[in-house]
Amino acid sequence: MLYLHDVWVNWFEGEENGYNICHFHEWRKDDGVELLDQVPLLKIHSSLFNYIENNLSELPQQLLNDIYQKAFLRKNHERIQLEYCVVVSDGAGILAVDTIGYNIPIRKSRLIPRQEQLVYEMLENQETIDYGNKFKNEKKSHHILSPEPELMNGLTRKERQLKQLLFMALDQLYSSKNVAEVRYWYTEWCPVRYADIQQLSFEEAWEQLLAETREGWTSRHIHFCENIIKGQPFFEKLWEIENGSKVNEGS
Repeated sequence: MLYLHDVWVNWFEGEENGYNICHFHEWRKDDGVELLDQVPLLKIHSSLFNYIENNLSELPQQLLNDIYQKAFLRKNHERIQLEYCVVVSDGAGILAVDTIGYNIPIRKSRLIPRQEQLVYEMLENQETIDYGNKFKNEKKSHHILSPEPELMNGLTRKERQLKQLLFMALDQLYSSKNVAEVRYWYTEWCPVRYADIQQLSFEEAWEQLLAETREGWTSRHIHFCENIIKGQPFFEKLWEIENGSKVNEGS
């Protein structure tokens, strides 16, 4: 088995979409970067790689058996054994995974560029390990709280986080089932349609608002997001984390 040593990882926990596992150029100073003293390296099929990258589903038992207790974390001069931790690649993408003792990929990380290059070199002449075919037909379903990758393409880490915050607020708006409220926010988004919006049912108004806000990310989206989350402490805290400032009460 191949091993990598001294691997810097920036764990993103509970992420089911690859676009939220940030590449090195999007790492932040306050991210909790850790150092793996040793970690197994596996070359796997693209179907399995995509399954691991974009799901929180069970890993193949044979893969778990192959990596069991073979990785070590270095922390405060200690060498801590990890149950199931591995770096996987299909020859194109690269991902570090730690199950924290479970059988699903709870924590995921990209590698720094120098170590990515090392992975490509080490795997160049390696055979791909076959862990079965059950992943080839896995169809991932997307929804408002797990948006399609196409909706996040080209956005920065901050923009992705704010867009997901907007989707969370819209999802909460939907759960309210309040027709007056959804009409109000649709009018905020599109004031020129005020008269038309007043005639819409709850479902019509919400679906049209979602359809119009889900594409792209502009200053208009940012202003709308800031307004719709006002007075909701949890959402305001997420806003503050991404913007470094509180929601503007005066806008």
